[in-house]
Amino acid sequence: MPYINIKITDEGVTKEQKKQLIAGTTQLLVDVLKKDPETTHVVIEEIPIDNWGVQGKMYSEIKNLGN
Repeated sequence: MPYINIKITDEGVTKEQKKQLIAGTTQLLVDVLKKDPETTHVVIEEIPIDNWGVQGKMYSEIKNLGN
């Protein structure tokens, strides 16, 4: 039973985009690993940008510098 966990920042990802991520990731496991889509689980976690770090800084700080 495959379990895929996708972590993304919470920056306006739509329900349609999430549906596409779930369908596409499931299909990738079917195509590459021959996994059964009926038992493939996909979880999307949206992380607040204050809780995401990159380059040793909070992503929210880096993003604000670009505005």
